[in-house]
Amino acid sequence: MATKIRLQRHGKKRKPFYHIVIADSRSKRDGKFIEKIGTYNPNTNPATIDINFESALKWVQTGAELTDTARAILSYKGVMYKNHLVKGMQKGALTEAQVETKFNEWQANQDAKVAAKKDNLSKAEQDALAKRLAAEAEVNAVRAKAIEAKNTPEPVVEEAPAVEATEEVVAETETTEAVAEETAPEVVEEAPVAEATEEAPAAEGEEETKAAE
Repeated sequence: MATKIRLQRHGKKRKPFYHIVIADSRSKRDGKFIEKIGTYNPNTNPATIDINFESALKWVQTGAELTDTARAILSYKGVMYKNHLVKGMQKGALTEAQVETKFNEWQANQDAKVAAKKDNLSKAEQDALAKRLAAEAEVNAVRAKAIEAKNTPEPVVEEAPAVEATEEVVAETETTEAVAEETAPEVVEEAPVAEATEEAPAAEGEEETKAAE
């Protein structure tokens, strides 16, 4: 019987959760399986993988076929690398101690990479949270200013009395001038002195004429 390591879908719509199973290559994807060797949750970052390492290595060594996704998962967990080292030991290229040493070094390096990725994601989340809080604080400040401006009564602007006083003074001045023009006495022009002097000799001539008569 040909066996295959593949994923069996579970979970909710748009939130898949997979079982890593050993099944007959001829069975349906979500049909019966021989053994469940782990789970895969792609909804987390990084993805959460829980696997029975020894059982997965045993099935790989017995020649079970792998889907592309199953191969990537087992490579990520080191199953494929351990299988490579065991083959080298079987050929006499490596000892069992060397196999364990090399695999432990690889595992430590892989754990460091995963930890660094988690730290970067955590820092990115913190930065995003800080930016979001700063944006919310700015929006709240703008809203508070708008509410304060709405609740603050508008100042009463008093009209300048100087303009009114000036207008009243001008009106009074015009009225006074009009009254003054109406009540002013008429000016009587006096006869010029020269005319009186000219008339005097004529009077004297008349007296002389009367005396001669």
